[in-house]
Amino acid sequence: MAEAKSVGGHASARERGGWVTGTLVLFCLASTVVTVVAGLVQVTFGEYSMTVAEAWRAVFDPMVIFNLNAWTAFLFGTELPDMDTASIVVWNLRLPRVFVGIIAGATLAVSGAIFQAVTRNELASPFVLGVSSGAGFAVLATLVVFSGLAPFLPLVAALGGTVAFLVVYGIAWKGGTSPVRLVLAGVIVNMVFQSLQQGLFFFADDLGVVQTAIAWLTGSLTGTGWDEVRIAILPAIVAIAIALAGSRQLNVLLLGESTARSLGMRVERVRFFLSAVAILAASVAIAVAGVVSFFGLVVPHIVRNTVGGDYRQLMIGCLFAGPALMVSADVGARLALSGTQVPVGVVTGLIGGPYFLYLMRNQQSMGEL
Repeated sequence: MAEAKSVGGHASARERGGWVTGTLVLFCLASTVVTVVAGLVQVTFGEYSMTVAEAWRAVFDPMVIFNLNAWTAFLFGTELPDMDTASIVVWNLRLPRVFVGIIAGATLAVSGAIFQAVTRNELASPFVLGVSSGAGFAVLATLVVFSGLAPFLPLVAALGGTVAFLVVYGIAWKGGTSPVRLVLAGVIVNMVFQSLQQGLFFFADDLGVVQTAIAWLTGSLTGTGWDEVRIAILPAIVAIAIALAGSRQLNVLLLGESTARSLGMRVERVRFFLSAVAILAASVAIAVAGVVSFFGLVVPHIVRNTVGGDYRQLMIGCLFAGPALMVSADVGARLALSGTQVPVGVVTGLIGGPYFLYLMRNQQSMGEL
């Protein structure tokens, strides 16, 4: 009897841990390497001239890495302790851009993966469903008209994204929703909010604000610093933690509404809750990096095609692949034209647009994963 229990326990343990595969581990390690290498390349460039060795030595400076006062200054905005010039340039000016890229990449990838599950539509993403444009309009309105609300950008972005998604869902609802109606409603809402964004420029009387807004609307990490990290890090952690905890529910949703209900799930409640998590995750990225188009569409597909469709694997993979692609795209955007920094959203748009068309052309049944 004891032996049978032991065998049953081992089988249960294998079932619980079966989703942690060698492919997933290798994928995460490879993505980490890409992120680190791209980040090191990123910190070697800037107006302050230093050699590659000097820049990399500053990155791994133990006097900064293990300095509690330095981290307090970075994360809470207190006064910086004494550091050499190279460390100040790298840690206070260049590395925050990499950290913002990591946060934005992870949250956008997770958001896209959730939307693809709750809509059962592999064409879904924050950009396609209008969430990005709604959040973008809210943030742009804050920057141009209500600048006093700037410290609350993630909350403002989340509110705008929520309104946009509710409008999309309302348009698509007809005794239920369908993947095709959700995508079409998202396109309509996208167009409306983009028109509203363009209209806001007539209220901007400062050329600097206009230039900032344009760069932000195309998705850019240029000029980001520890302020953006401080704004994004807490809501990003909350959204990612809830998304990871909800991966089993996402797997059940993929089985279809009738099957999910037969298993005891309150489908609409779970769908709206996880959609709220996806909106929060996307809004965090939009608040600090702008509207990075098609990112939430492409990354989940890359991960799904590599590690599998189990959402426990997919979420972990997105957490590593998202930062790798975002930081790499930002490096490419920075080095594409000598002396001119292209917004990272331009690079992701050039990649994601054709990929979106490829998915539409190759889907046998709209909305199935």
